[in-house]
Amino acid sequence: MTTLAHVRTAAKRLAEVARVDGADTETWAVDGRAFLVVTADRTAVDLMLPADDVEKVTIDIPGTSVLMDGDVVAGVRVPLDAMNGMQANAVIGRAWAHGAPDRLTAVSAAAAAADGDLPRSIGRPATSALHGAGIATLADLSTRTPTEIAALHGVGPRAVRLLDEALEAAGLTWG
Repeated sequence: MTTLAHVRTAAKRLAEVARVDGADTETWAVDGRAFLVVTADRTAVDLMLPADDVEKVTIDIPGTSVLMDGDVVAGVRVPLDAMNGMQANAVIGRAWAHGAPDRLTAVSAAAAAADGDLPRSIGRPATSALHGAGIATLADLSTRTPTEIAALHGVGPRAVRLLDEALEAAGLTWG
């Protein structure tokens, strides 16, 4: 089971995301396009996805329902208690990518595929969080502050310490 706090953290770590609160809902958007909406009762999230992702999510996460916009598949409604944190991260990331402009998805894909110089010792969750924020190298990292990096979901105090050591060894400093 995932929580609303986890969903919010997963959305916040993505590039150029804005939260818009309505009377009964909260919406997360990228480039002005909604990709995630928390339902009014706070028990589920609506994720805007392409039809092929909708089919996969409905198979992978029980209790998921398809959202329609007239005759067109618009996304899915996923109960929070039906998915774990890893599933939430993955499906929120796919919804973000579906709504994000090409310039953002290209940066994110390049960072994820990059064979950068980030230390492997920081662990997979921290590495994934950094890649999700468009950071694939120590040079990329040096443009950020430790506070910004620590705020990414998956980056703990140990990872920040190891990153600090790696920056110092490379003759770089935090931004």
